[in-house]
Amino acid sequence: MTTLKVGLIGCGHIAQRAHLINLKASPCAELVAFAETETERRQATARLVPKATAFASYEEMLDRADVEAVVICLPNALHATAAIAALERGKHIYLEKPLAMNIDEARAVIRAWRSAGVVAMMGFNYRFNKLYESAREHVHAGTLGQTLYARSVFSTALQDLPSWKQSRRSGGGVLFDLASHHFDLLRYFFGREVSEVCAEIQSHKSEGDNAFVQMRLADGTTAQSFFSTSAVEEDSFEIYGEKAKLSIDRYSSLEARITPQTLDGLRVRQLRHGLKSLSGSRYLLEKMRAPLHEPSYRAALSRFVSAAQTNAQLGPDLFDGYQSLALIEAAEESARTRRWIQLKQQLTEVA
Repeated sequence: MTTLKVGLIGCGHIAQRAHLINLKASPCAELVAFAETETERRQATARLVPKATAFASYEEMLDRADVEAVVICLPNALHATAAIAALERGKHIYLEKPLAMNIDEARAVIRAWRSAGVVAMMGFNYRFNKLYESAREHVHAGTLGQTLYARSVFSTALQDLPSWKQSRRSGGGVLFDLASHHFDLLRYFFGREVSEVCAEIQSHKSEGDNAFVQMRLADGTTAQSFFSTSAVEEDSFEIYGEKAKLSIDRYSSLEARITPQTLDGLRVRQLRHGLKSLSGSRYLLEKMRAPLHEPSYRAALSRFVSAAQTNAQLGPDLFDGYQSLALIEAAEESARTRRWIQLKQQLTEVA
């Protein structure tokens, strides 16, 4: 199979800390070009990948015939425009979340994708985290029984944010930054859409940097999530079922922990958990070696490269990005109106 020729659009934090490293290490992809408007950052990237051609304009880069696919890592407000430009030129795209700034932009991106007939993958890389893959397997295998309730937290410590991340108008806020991932993971775990949303959004250090969201899924499962960019480092899920509870902390867990319904046999379960944790050392080593200590970035990019080489559609795709964005908009509407918002199956509205 021939090597996929890839272009990178945007050379900011996530590109430098994850995508550049993973592209350089990939045996199936070759970074042939990159585009970055800031001169210093463009020059720094050129030193890291001297064989790739540097561009100040991504439009110029997209006109190159040898660029078969692109990874888009621009500020959020620029995602839709860049994605459409790439799709109209027949390029496969890996697009960092969110899909767009609003539903109207998102529909335009999806129309361009349908016309292009190429692979378009959303950067919901956590679907490829082994802990979350395991959680989905447990839910679908019935390990927990009928699921009743889920609780999640995704928060980061307070840090200096680029100016565009400090305002919703320019693509900032915790819903875009962190909640978009958990909204996608809820759909991934349960295989159900969210039917209702109620949210409160607060601004402490920047606009919309804290959010509390309640959700009801189509099958009756309820969920509560807290998101913050001004609290502590945490990324965790708990899922309660009639038979058992599942717990995951992405930063500290080596496997999904299953708590039985009753205390009967709890000691045996604890012993089994301890023995299984020993086998988790391989995953721990994989985490320590991975960029940002998160192997899912490499796994997601590898899946994208493989799909683009064979033109095989895979998830998470732009429809998944659309659903996550619909949840964000519903949460924002709920925070404004202080009421529950019902979500329509909006994919049927994409013309």
